[in-house]
Amino acid sequence: MALSLSPADRLLPTEEASDLLHLVREIADAELAPRAADAERDGVFFRDVLATLGQAGLLSLPYPERYGGGEQPFEVYLQALEELAGAWLSVGISVSVHALACFPVANYGTDEQKDRWLPWMLSGDVIGAYCLSEPQSGSDAAALTTRAQPDGEGYRITGTKAWITHGGVADFYDVMVRTSDDGPRGISCLLVDGDAPGLSSAPPERKMGAKASRTAQVVLEDVRVPADRLIGEEGQGFRIALAALDAGRLGIAACAVGLAQAALDTATAYAKERRQFGRAIGEFQGMQFLLADMATRVDAARTLYLAAARRRDRGMAFGVDAAKAKLFATDVAMQVTTDAVQVLGGYGYVEDFPVERFMREAKVLQIVEGTNQVQRMVIGRALTS
Repeated sequence: MALSLSPADRLLPTEEASDLLHLVREIADAELAPRAADAERDGVFFRDVLATLGQAGLLSLPYPERYGGGEQPFEVYLQALEELAGAWLSVGISVSVHALACFPVANYGTDEQKDRWLPWMLSGDVIGAYCLSEPQSGSDAAALTTRAQPDGEGYRITGTKAWITHGGVADFYDVMVRTSDDGPRGISCLLVDGDAPGLSSAPPERKMGAKASRTAQVVLEDVRVPADRLIGEEGQGFRIALAALDAGRLGIAACAVGLAQAALDTATAYAKERRQFGRAIGEFQGMQFLLADMATRVDAARTLYLAAARRRDRGMAFGVDAAKAKLFATDVAMQVTTDAVQVLGGYGYVEDFPVERFMREAKVLQIVEGTNQVQRMVIGRALTS
């Protein structure tokens, strides 16, 4: 189902951006939406879909053209991401995570590292993963224990990373490792090939929703990494990780808005068609008020993530704004998808209609890229420091 907000209704900075959003909508309608329900039911990963998006240049939108990127403003990239997630959330998450995985090299790599790896990362033929969380250190990321020991001209990595999107299928991994015991200042970022000897993955997690999105633990057993795979400086990894998450949280906010919009569209269409007591249920004021609140929340969430993106595009501080957008948009997605189930009544509770899947999928968005409790900590500390 197409989103009710068409590309023509969006406030976009250029005609090129409008054309891009129309292309994204066409691909979403033709390639994503028809496959989503079956793939989510069966938990089938969609590497071929990512290849299609890569060929269309949609896996590299916010990165420089000189390295093969689309060089689009973040406000445009996020609206493209919203369109993808509205058709199939798992795909939106994958695109967001791949952009996150390209961030360390693009923003902290040397010129040599950028020239060597970014064209490959942005080619559309590969996908990346971002490895920060561990089984015992999710929100407390600074407590990670995966260790990289110096080994001649490089490092040997041992440890386990958890909740890794693309775990086991990624072509490259950004791995946050401990290179000293100096708390957050002892963390570094290493780039590891997906086929590196000693790197393996556990079976995919059995999740409530977004089942087609591959999520698995990544195990590193004495994985050797050359010294030139260190991104940034030793001890800079935690700063890199937090900066990447600022951008990644906006990606999740956009995905949440796409999902919420899809739920709103489904509920609205149903309310126009379903008849009770001799008329469409959408004619009852109680239903109209419910849909009005849903629509207002979706538009407010979109406005919030776009405001943060525009600050980023202008080189302004946006970390707290990203936390607000992620917090609000994902809470909205949970509320709107729940309300959509209510609009459909019994039909909303069965798999024949997509809103029960939307509701299950919305929950994870309140957890990934920092739980919403963490977002509140970020915002609260900014207010009181």
